[in-house]
Amino acid sequence: MDWEKLYEQRKMTAEEAVGLIHSGDRLVLGHAVGVPLAITDVLVEHKEDYQDVEIVQMVSMGNAKFSAPGTEGHFRLNSLFVGVQSRAAVNEGRGDFTPCCFSEIPELFRSSLTPDVAVIQVAPPDRMGYVSCGVSVDYTLTAARCAKRVIAQVNREMPRTLGDTCLHVSEVDAFVEISHPVLELQPPKIGEAEKAIGENCARLIRDGDTLQLGIGAIPDAVLLFLKDKKDLGIHSEMISDGVVELIEGGIITNRRKTLHPGKTVVTFLMGTRRLYDYVNDNPAVAMYPVDYVNDPYVIGRNDNLVSINSCVQVDLMGQVASESVGLNQISGIGGQIDFVRGAHISKGGRSIIAISSTAAHGKVSKIVPFLDKGAAVSTSRTDVDYVVTEYGIAHLRGKTLRERARALIGVAHPDFRKELSAAYMERFGERPGRGL
Repeated sequence: MDWEKLYEQRKMTAEEAVGLIHSGDRLVLGHAVGVPLAITDVLVEHKEDYQDVEIVQMVSMGNAKFSAPGTEGHFRLNSLFVGVQSRAAVNEGRGDFTPCCFSEIPELFRSSLTPDVAVIQVAPPDRMGYVSCGVSVDYTLTAARCAKRVIAQVNREMPRTLGDTCLHVSEVDAFVEISHPVLELQPPKIGEAEKAIGENCARLIRDGDTLQLGIGAIPDAVLLFLKDKKDLGIHSEMISDGVVELIEGGIITNRRKTLHPGKTVVTFLMGTRRLYDYVNDNPAVAMYPVDYVNDPYVIGRNDNLVSINSCVQVDLMGQVASESVGLNQISGIGGQIDFVRGAHISKGGRSIIAISSTAAHGKVSKIVPFLDKGAAVSTSRTDVDYVVTEYGIAHLRGKTLRERARALIGVAHPDFRKELSAAYMERFGERPGRGL
């Protein structure tokens, strides 16, 4: 059948499309700014029609009405990464958290978390009848390929991205044409501490390196100090607006990459309209599912891969807690381990945990003798490489426990070095060294 006729036959209103969802289903939602809010809002409006629908998602950058108080018994969130919108539901017992690396999620959908329904957001069909998953390929494309039923919100504002991003019209059961601006993430405010951290990180980056950057003020601050570098590349789970500036400025060329030379490789995007316009139909940007982009062995095929991530705490052994404050789950593992291990595999690779030295307006040290009780270890002490704060660089790989502790005390905030040194003395029976 002609794809255009098939598309017309499968067009529905949101109210009609949610009729494809049944009580007891496992429903996977599109990720991050790719969340199909127009459909999920209608689903929640009709919550009385549903019982025990499991909603699986990583991060929602819009509302998460399906996990709000009053939805119990109708919907239950299974979050694969706890974000702002899902944090209360998980910690208050209205939802669950499944620990996993970002790279593992597509395989989970192919095995133990097989979806009954995928509800996604896509760009309009191209002339061959393919719809692109746009800004969120990640697990979204695999969920659609695995699901028994697929509902797609067709948004004319969604950029058409290239790589492995597309489904054919014949693979989708319902098309809901609702267009609105793609959710935007505004650039964060960068303070003096973040600038100092960014400058320290930039000292570890060399011409020709390939970068993985996370999200937030610290990764954006790193970009500020790369303008004297040459021929940088990008292989990252995501990028934001700052990367576009460096591409347009000729600093990021991808020319010296050993995998996908000439291409910026990512699995999802979050930024402003500037970023979305840049990636639209741009052959220099290649987007693939996360089990490819975040596979440590794929990452490691990029020589000189530098990964930059952040965390909540680092203890004096070098254990990194990135996802919880004690037993309070505040985020998830995401792609941190994927890229830390990928950078270790990479010839000439380096991984950086970049953090401000304090939290709570300077009242709490992020470098601690012991992680908070109940805190999950996200990056093990055997995996950690560099820890960077505004006070310097601590290189931990290959170092003894004594050497690690001394290096970490040296980059801690000066206000906390005395108590960290006391903890060192209690553990090792000696002073950590002069000046500490």
